[in-house]
Amino acid sequence: MKKRHFLQKISLGLGVLPVLGFTPSAGKTSSPKNLLPAALKKGDLVGLISPSAATADLMQFTFAKEAMEGLGLKVIEGKHLKNRRGHLAGTDEERAADLNEMFANKAVKAIICIRGGSGAARILPLIDYKTVKNNPKPLLGYSDITALHNALFAQTGLITFHGPNGSGTWGKFNVNQFKRLFFENNGKLVYENEVEETEDLVVKKNRIRTIFSGKATGELVGGNLTVLTSLAGSPYLPSFKGKILFLEDIGEEPYRIDRMMSTLMLMGVFQEIKGFVFGQCTDCDPSGGYGNLTLDQIFDDYLLPHKIPAFRGAMIGHVPKQFLLPHGAKVILDADQGILTTDQSIFKTV
Repeated sequence: MKKRHFLQKISLGLGVLPVLGFTPSAGKTSSPKNLLPAALKKGDLVGLISPSAATADLMQFTFAKEAMEGLGLKVIEGKHLKNRRGHLAGTDEERAADLNEMFANKAVKAIICIRGGSGAARILPLIDYKTVKNNPKPLLGYSDITALHNALFAQTGLITFHGPNGSGTWGKFNVNQFKRLFFENNGKLVYENEVEETEDLVVKKNRIRTIFSGKATGELVGGNLTVLTSLAGSPYLPSFKGKILFLEDIGEEPYRIDRMMSTLMLMGVFQEIKGFVFGQCTDCDPSGGYGNLTLDQIFDDYLLPHKIPAFRGAMIGHVPKQFLLPHGAKVILDADQGILTTDQSIFKTV
């Protein structure tokens, strides 16, 4: 058998292996109906898990626990939270078990990921999606947690939350967002960049650049560009048809951003989405060589031909102050103002 055909057969076979009695349905043409979690209230119990990389500094566990308690919540730690296997926070089975147990535990009202890093994609086939469907609850995190956001939405329709990790920054901006989203939840949420005071004649921080003007409405999906594109060809990406795509990244040179945007282009993503927003690309400066495309050129190349409302510069990504976005919820994108507004109820009524 020729090597190419052998590898094709192997890759196809791996995509349909049944795990925990669940067989992923590859090649989805549509996303499941929205599955709404319940809102939180002060005093609720939340589960702290580590589905990605290990945490070397033991104080990070303390910081995460104290942050949740400072928000008025009680904390239960995953059984394998502090485990380590290489760069991972335990074996795949251990990390998946903590996630599954938190969804199964009726007393736990939300799940907080302590950090990102790498490794969440390894546990996607081990998630008990049936239990998730029967026990919908908020899951919070970003960066490598992008793998969980997209898999849970693709397989169950669950709305999750792209925002600070448990051991991340919990300054005034992020705390106010958390409380407004989970505790108040009294109507539409508007995500508009904060304008900070400056002595400069021109405001330069948190500025929006409109790539293509207009408004669009659709379900919000996306996350970290590197993690998202690593799921290409798997059943753990939702359909992009009619969606609003948001992206961010860190530590990637422009040529790598271009390569990953080309992957999305070859997947047909830009032909399917209704709107696009890029947040921050932290530490994405080019190194030496013969020259580089700028990020502006890259986004223009891939987006302008499709004439979809698009902007960049939103407070999304590896930055201290970041939006806490409902992944999978219907939103309105205004590319001229650089604003996202929720257009549906995010939480189920009890």
